[in-house]
Amino acid sequence: MTAFAVNPEALKATLAAVLGNKAKSIDVALGEVCVEVDAANYFDVAMQLRDATGCQFEQLIDLCGVDYSDYKEGAYQGARYCVVSHLLSVTLNQRVRLKVYAKDDEMPIVASLCDVWSAVNWFEREAFDLYGIVFDGHNDLRRILTDYGFIGHPFRKDFPTSGHVEMRYDAELKRVIYQPVTIEPREITPRVIREANYGGQH
Repeated sequence: MTAFAVNPEALKATLAAVLGNKAKSIDVALGEVCVEVDAANYFDVAMQLRDATGCQFEQLIDLCGVDYSDYKEGAYQGARYCVVSHLLSVTLNQRVRLKVYAKDDEMPIVASLCDVWSAVNWFEREAFDLYGIVFDGHNDLRRILTDYGFIGHPFRKDFPTSGHVEMRYDAELKRVIYQPVTIEPREITPRVIREANYGGQH
């Protein structure tokens, strides 16, 4: 392993040569390289990033979903759902961020990378559970954090903060029951940023 990480601009040039027109963009910001690809090329690019000389990203260290709705206070006009992966090359001591946007906001689908990096399995399940992003080709795509009967995807920006249902133990029935949410929404503003007469206080 090399003593120091590869220069980001050098890595950008390597990625541009390896990926060619399969990369929609390759940017360097804050010393980090980010590659954006079209959903149609996502799986092939992942394979190249893992195997190509000069890349050799053997490890996927993170994958998450992103909901861009209301990004930049409504000024953003792109696709709503994005999948972001962080890759590590232990051999070459370098990292890259890989981004892909789902084409359909109503049914966000991107390819699964389980056949590229086995570590992605639970990360993809989490993104499916919390954002509703479907990973085509995943052999066990089911919820991983929410309850079996949960409806909706809680990290979507249009999902209510308090949820739709709550569960509690019913002592009479001697079991857990589900019921509509009884929590009343309320505004919580930290005391340190309240204006002088906030809430009628003097």
